[in-house]
Amino acid sequence: MTITIKDVAQRANVAPSTVSRVISNDPRISEKTKVRVRNIMQMLGYHPNFIARSLAKRSTRIIGLVLPSSSNFSYQNLFFPAILQGLSEGAQENHYSLLLSTGKTEDEIYEEVVKMVQGGMVDGVILLYSRISDHILNYLRDRAFPFVSIGKPYDFIEEITYVDNDNILASEQATDYLIQLGHEKIGFIADDINFVKTLDRLFGYECALKRAGIVLSKEYTLHEEFSHEGGQAAAKKLLSIAEPPTALVVSDDFMALGVVHSLREMGVRTPEDISIVSFNQVLFPELSLPALSSVDINIFDLGYQAAKSIIQKLQTGDAPAGSIIPHHFVERHSCKSIKQAVIALTY
Repeated sequence: MTITIKDVAQRANVAPSTVSRVISNDPRISEKTKVRVRNIMQMLGYHPNFIARSLAKRSTRIIGLVLPSSSNFSYQNLFFPAILQGLSEGAQENHYSLLLSTGKTEDEIYEEVVKMVQGGMVDGVILLYSRISDHILNYLRDRAFPFVSIGKPYDFIEEITYVDNDNILASEQATDYLIQLGHEKIGFIADDINFVKTLDRLFGYECALKRAGIVLSKEYTLHEEFSHEGGQAAAKKLLSIAEPPTALVVSDDFMALGVVHSLREMGVRTPEDISIVSFNQVLFPELSLPALSSVDINIFDLGYQAAKSIIQKLQTGDAPAGSIIPHHFVERHSCKSIKQAVIALTY
């Protein structure tokens, strides 16, 4: 005999509508009631028919994920699976699925998003990036279609729901760490300047230098592909400068790994010759020799909170404008104090 929602409601001594709200994890239902109803569902062997529920409510219970174009985003970079894990867990807790957009160019991805939205394939969208003058964001905003951005928006910051770190502060702290070690020739390596996180981290780096009275050198700032190869290319360019930097702030661990490998090939040691601080905390320490000092931006939490925010927006029509995920600095072995080296020479 098929167990129905009415059977569960009768055994739990609640209305069928209450069982329905428990299934959709409605915040109006108390945790005590949710636990009791779920236990009865499990005891009776009741499994909700989410397809039928979606058809009845004209909802797909699917969230679309939009990545930067594959030409700008390295699928080898461990940032991707880390944030996808957080998104997946946040969605599954509320019985939502994820649909990943595909495309090699921005125009191809835009067309995919239009198909998802106008074809009724998804209930909402999460942008896994934030950049200047993004026509996909503008399209979603103009249609008043529910979406969340992972990354602070460049425009309309008061009205767009987003999840991000304080990238300015994080970059200031990373740069300050190198300054405290005695470095003044500090370079900055990041990806596309059109991404808002890149702008914020660059600004934080510049603020730290100015506060320390260090003259900013434009030669020390490079923007390359968000990949291992991008890091390698940046390292070679920096070493071609007449006075190369003694320390680097690199906006991604995977790029930093490329920097370390390229420096090693050219006979430059880390940290003896160049100290490195990076971002994202996605590499296992043993993947880099030396292990990278890195700003942990809690990538899983970024994805998890983004999923929770879009679901809240879909269920209640509202969500907090901006959620800031805390970061922390992890000190390892890729940096060396210049001050210590000078003191050692005096003995």
